[in-house]
Amino acid sequence: MSLLLRRFSSLGLGKPPVSCTELEKKVPLELMNDKGTKITIGASHGWIATLKEDGILRLQDDLNPVATDTYPKRIPLPPLVTLPHCQTKIITNVSMSSSSPENDEDCVVAVKFLGPQLSFCKPAASQSKPGWTNIKIENPCFYSSRVMFSKKDNMFRIPGSGGHLIGSWDPYRPNNNPTFQRLRFTNMPKLTKAKQNLMDMCCRSEHLVESLPTGETFLVKWYKKTTKIAKGGIARLRTKALMVFKIDDEGNAVYTHDIGDLNMFLSMSEPFCVSATSFPGLYANYVEIIDFDESGYVILKSSAIKSRSSSYLAPYHIPPQNIVES
Repeated sequence: MSLLLRRFSSLGLGKPPVSCTELEKKVPLELMNDKGTKITIGASHGWIATLKEDGILRLQDDLNPVATDTYPKRIPLPPLVTLPHCQTKIITNVSMSSSSPENDEDCVVAVKFLGPQLSFCKPAASQSKPGWTNIKIENPCFYSSRVMFSKKDNMFRIPGSGGHLIGSWDPYRPNNNPTFQRLRFTNMPKLTKAKQNLMDMCCRSEHLVESLPTGETFLVKWYKKTTKIAKGGIARLRTKALMVFKIDDEGNAVYTHDIGDLNMFLSMSEPFCVSATSFPGLYANYVEIIDFDESGYVILKSSAIKSRSSSYLAPYHIPPQNIVES
């Protein structure tokens, strides 16, 4: 299958993109269609994680724009081991400590499953055959959360439900005794009862995002609401609010609508930030949203959330401080 990758170079407020850079990339059809035997989990450092019916988790570079189409890389990881009272069929996400799992002996792959299990593997370890180190998380607030790797702290980190607690695991000595950081939310926006009720009806997820250019860490609360039930009973969700908090070393999570020169990318893969001025065509203080059935962006300073489709660009949501019911 030939995939057309596009990068919009103009994202004017209320206007459709005026130009884009196109790159043709050949990828296996099974990566784009989950109706087959392969399931795409998400991406980290340009590597796609897939899980087949054989239970083998694989890392692939097919969707990396600079990777070769002729000799794509495939890295099968050891068979998954399921701990008692855990499951390994549903994976929340995959995170890696570096972008070279094929030749970096220190690269650690972390797999967060729905539920209490968290597993670690070093694919390029030379001392012995790669295997899994499996951790059973005791606190249920982490069961549905996502894992990310912090280069700043050199730790794998998971935000708890609600975002008040963050657990950290050493990638080289993982054990059942993580370190915890408690957050104190400050500068919270004042919400009317109607706005609060709307947010209470949403499905909320927490995401830790680290900015390598600035060394900052952000906690993003993503609020989505079911808009319709599609064929097959699948719920279609749409973003209703996005709250961004800047976390300091003392555990203060300060609500903000200004992330400076950064452009943040939020999806089902590992979130990340880049400097907008370093990449022509990107805009500062933007949060790009790319989800299963939703694509859009949030302009934090202007408090506007836009949805994007192939034919139009129209407002449909407002962030917490100006939420309107729909």
